[in-house]
This record gives sequence, C-alpha cells and structure tokens, in this order.
Amino acid sequence: MAVDRTPVLKKCRSLDLDPVFLGIDKKSNRQSKRANRKLSEYGTQLREKQKAKFIYGVLEKPFRNYYNRAERMKGQTGDNLMIMLERRLDNVIFRLGFARTRMEARQIVDHRHVLVNGKIVNIPSYLVSVNDKIEIKETKKDSQRYKDVLEVTGGRMVPGWLSQDQENLSGSVLALPNRSDIDVPVNEMLIVELYSK
Repeated sequence: MAVDRTPVLKKCRSLDLDPVFLGIDKKSNRQSKRANRKLSEYGTQLREKQKAKFIYGVLEKPFRNYYNRAERMKGQTGDNLMIMLERRLDNVIFRLGFARTRMEARQIVDHRHVLVNGKIVNIPSYLVSVNDKIEIKETKKDSQRYKDVLEVTGGRMVPGWLSQDQENLSGSVLALPNRSDIDVPVNEMLIVELYSK
C-alpha cells in the first residue's frame, strides 16, 4: 500500500495549510520558500486538490474515483466531492473525537477497533449513511489509549450532523453533512475546474 511519508509540517507549509485542520497543535516557525512565489491558474487548482487529498489522507486514484462519483450525482460536483470525503469512516472517527488526528483515526479503523451498526468495519474509506451507529469495540473502550485521546479531544466541537456519546465511545450519523458544515479550507470549485480541463 502506498503511504505518503513527507513530514506533516513540511507538507502543511508547502500547501499553505494550518496544521490544526489535521488535528495537530504544533506550528512551524519556518517560512515556506514558495510563499512569495506567484502561482499560475493551474498551480492554484493543483494546490487545492493536493490540500484536499492531504487533509483527508486520500491518494490520487481513490480521489479521482470520488470525483467521478461526485460528477454522476445530483447537485454540484464540488459539494458532492467534499461531502463524500467528509463521510469517510476515518474522518467520522476524527470528527467524533475518538482520535487526535485523521491518521490516528485511520489506524484505529485499520486495527478493527470500530463497529458500524454492530459489525466490525476495517475500511477507512467506508462511507457512513444516515442513522449509522458508530462505536469503539467493547474490549477496547477501557484501554488507556482512548482515555488519553478523550483528554485531548474533549473540548473539540462535534459537527451538527453527528451526535456523540463520549462516555460510551459511540456516536451516530444524524444527517448527511452539507457543504456549510465542513470547515476544511479547500475551494472545491478549483478542483472541479482542474478535472474538467
């Protein structure tokens, strides 16, 4: 499986992205060498696509598949794309506060700690639906890992389309997210323009 091993803060600097959107509290004091460079129209579009891929931890081929699916759906392609990325199981675990970062959320899903509607799901790209119940496996709930995670993520805001039960390490999907619910700093229209060339 392909893995991007670029240091996170370095990648954030190059994409002009605040690490907070990844769940990382660190700040880089270095200034990007490219900060003052003017980007072409194509460069700006490419940067937005790379930003979305980096934030959600999606590689090129799956991202292209999401775009193709979003194009076939009703409504605006860009909104559909962002909503699909937001519905990924690893992102939902992160949003519910059961992981500090999306990378950690992906690992939690990979290690079979997550139940969706009572069944183990170990696919980070699994798309949740309305009324899905997501919880951490009973045998893992008392582990020190989740106590530490909840200490860090306790004050994190849970989006309105999700409900969270912190004590039982569970949550449910109340509705599908709207574009206005997604606080990710990505201009999806530039991604649509890039792919429609």
